[in-house]
Amino acid sequence: MVFHLRLAAGRCSGYNKRRQENGGRKRFLPPSNFESEKSMTMSFTGFYPETIDFLWGIRLNNNREWFEAHKADYQRFLWEPMKALAADVEAAFTGIEGLRMRVSRIYRDMRMHPPVPYKETSWMCLRHDGASWLEHPCLFFELTSEGYSYGLLLWNPRTAAMERWRTQLGDRTEEFLQMTARAERETGLQLGGRAYVRPKQAPDARLAPYYSLRNVSMMRECPLGDELYTPRLAETVRDTLRALLPLYEFCLSAVG
Repeated sequence: MVFHLRLAAGRCSGYNKRRQENGGRKRFLPPSNFESEKSMTMSFTGFYPETIDFLWGIRLNNNREWFEAHKADYQRFLWEPMKALAADVEAAFTGIEGLRMRVSRIYRDMRMHPPVPYKETSWMCLRHDGASWLEHPCLFFELTSEGYSYGLLLWNPRTAAMERWRTQLGDRTEEFLQMTARAERETGLQLGGRAYVRPKQAPDARLAPYYSLRNVSMMRECPLGDELYTPRLAETVRDTLRALLPLYEFCLSAVG
């Protein structure tokens, strides 16, 4: 799975903190506020070959010395383009109450991920305020040294949440099937996820592929290619995530 779950714990939270040296004293600073930085963000023109060079570099040299020597590359080739992509994508979701864009910083919370100080992928995600992406749905894009992925993910919902999911499937069967068919038709993706070893009996045979899911995903995984380096990527990601919004909202109403 390209959405690297070995880096997952807490990394998509807007409340994560990173530690920074300050005159010999350590203090915790919140991640950058994407809302406050949007006005300074340029339109997305594509990533760069140097973006992938940097991601390979930090993957093979995940230490402070290497990062400090290549910090300007991180800012120019990864951080700024990812912010621009996030801003272009978020523009299609204005007016949806509570839905916020998050963009990852490279610094990892060393209380949770010792001894590796930096993230080796970069991502953005749309999700509702106060919700952990591990237990709640998100619409995301992630870039790694080997490829990129984007789509809908409900990765690790609580058992009670998936019980509500099944109840909602039964209560809103026709609506769910119609929105799923439309999303699959518009995106070319299929709704799926991890299933229980012992399938649960669906009240309607048409719900069988979804009734035994332990989590939910609908995503595209792509190798590195020409589109990554062009403005077309923003349109592709934006249109796909927008088409997945009804299913995102269905998941959100189920998990609470």
